[in-house]
Amino acid sequence: MKVDYIIVGLGLAGLAFAEELIAKKKSFIVFEDNSQTSSLVAGGVYNPVILKRFTPVWNAKQQLEIALPFYKNLEEKLNQKFDKKFVVKRAFKSIKEQNNWFSASDKPLLKPFLDAKIEHQKYNGIIGDFGFGKVNETGRIDTLKLINAYRDFLSQENLIRFEKFEHQKINLSSEKNDYKDIEFGKIVFCEGFGLKQNPFFNDLPLDEVKGELITIHAPEINIDFLLKSALFLIPLGDNTYKVGATFNHADKTSNPSEEGKNELIEKLIRVINVPYTIMHQTAGIRPATIDRKPFVGLHKEHRNLAILNGLGTRGVMIGPTIAKALYNHIENGEELDIESDIKRFQ
Repeated sequence: MKVDYIIVGLGLAGLAFAEELIAKKKSFIVFEDNSQTSSLVAGGVYNPVILKRFTPVWNAKQQLEIALPFYKNLEEKLNQKFDKKFVVKRAFKSIKEQNNWFSASDKPLLKPFLDAKIEHQKYNGIIGDFGFGKVNETGRIDTLKLINAYRDFLSQENLIRFEKFEHQKINLSSEKNDYKDIEFGKIVFCEGFGLKQNPFFNDLPLDEVKGELITIHAPEINIDFLLKSALFLIPLGDNTYKVGATFNHADKTSNPSEEGKNELIEKLIRVINVPYTIMHQTAGIRPATIDRKPFVGLHKEHRNLAILNGLGTRGVMIGPTIAKALYNHIENGEELDIESDIKRFQ
């Protein structure tokens, strides 16, 4: 078997790069062993504003311009709905936060996204004594549904192998490059936390962070927007909400924990004041980086090997953009953004 590319890992990064290859009529095969679950348990929210500090997300405008059509095309291709549009409302904790919001909403990079008017409407069960600020151009990609649908698509096209990738069986030579029975042009590693076991790129400073979410049923709450307060509440319909998330730098397992659940329960007390039932709990390891920018680029010695990793908490926004950038870097020699290029660590 001979292909232009091998993709290792099918989370958001691997999916986005696969779509780029399909668009450019490049041959490929994906390896996926279900060892990394961050994309499967992610909240999937796209939001151009960091609501803790009221600052813009890195390259947010450009990312949305690429990401939103990307997901729309996937919906048409796979004949399923993945993109749920809704606004985000930030609950203010003080007059000072209101003033900070007013100041932020007047800045050029934030003005298109932040509504300067503070909303004082009351929502049953929601704590919001100082009102809410509204963020536009937001929504949620159902990442679990999307990735499962995309895996089915690749399976039908015989473009995916559900098996562990064995790095030591890569053979690189001046004559040809092969992995087991596959002769390849390039390998792109999209392994998430699995980067730690990759001998070619494990020197990169991955700052992996465990995140946990719970799904609750709260019959007295009925909101159709994402609420951001001490944590976030994502409406799923039928009075159910995804609640999260935790940030644990010590625990490197993908198993839901009592500690994570208790942390979410404790924070939820400051967000809602009505009864609820926990229906489900999930956990995953986010492939974050020390500077909160992705890992993109070619290996400094083995130019047939590339990495697309470190999407962090905003993978649905940044994934399509950096996949396109990496493809153009490999195939057309275009320079990568210095803030994401792995050269910054070499």
